[in-house]
Amino acid sequence: MGTAIFSGMDRAAIARRGRNLEYFTIAWAGLEAAVALVAAIRSNSLSLAGFGIDSLIEVVSGAALLWRMSHEMDHHRRHRAEHVSLRIAGVCLLALGVYVLIEATFNLWRHRFSETSWIGAGVTAAALIFMPLLSRAKRKVGLALNSTAMMTDAKQTDFCTYQAAIVLFGLLVHATFGIGWADSAAALLLVPLLMRAGTLSLAGRACCAHHSHVPN
Repeated sequence: MGTAIFSGMDRAAIARRGRNLEYFTIAWAGLEAAVALVAAIRSNSLSLAGFGIDSLIEVVSGAALLWRMSHEMDHHRRHRAEHVSLRIAGVCLLALGVYVLIEATFNLWRHRFSETSWIGAGVTAAALIFMPLLSRAKRKVGLALNSTAMMTDAKQTDFCTYQAAIVLFGLLVHATFGIGWADSAAALLLVPLLMRAGTLSLAGRACCAHHSHVPN
């Protein structure tokens, strides 16, 4: 199934495509993180802060995948890199889930509300457009290479899309109706998604991996 996606391309060429996707991921996620975190600091938005930190995690995950792709043609080193890449992604996602849970609960308890951030709304809206396209491209490469790490990275990109949708919804509800706790409530909705993704990654499985296998 995976090989048919890139008919006529050898494994090395597909791996190069995977590396290019990770270079783009690192550049985009770095910019996304910078804008989101600056907006979060200015508006005291926890959901935006979580979104920005998740973007930083994508930078780390992208770097790990680049390292994994650099060993694509070495069978033994490839599997070791795959193992490490999954663990890095898993730890980062679980850490973010714990952070968001604690901060959102504390904010709701202390009635700490955020301010409207149109910059944050803009960056999350942009993510809703670009992230599904990037995830689809990563998933194709992951299937072609039978790479669980790449499939997990694609799912992490999906989570960026889900998170962007939730954060944007919270920001718009706050801006439209003046509901101060909408931001923290939106952040809490992210926690189960983050914890599940992190747990599966640590277990060495991709959240969205298909059960088909492609020979190495």
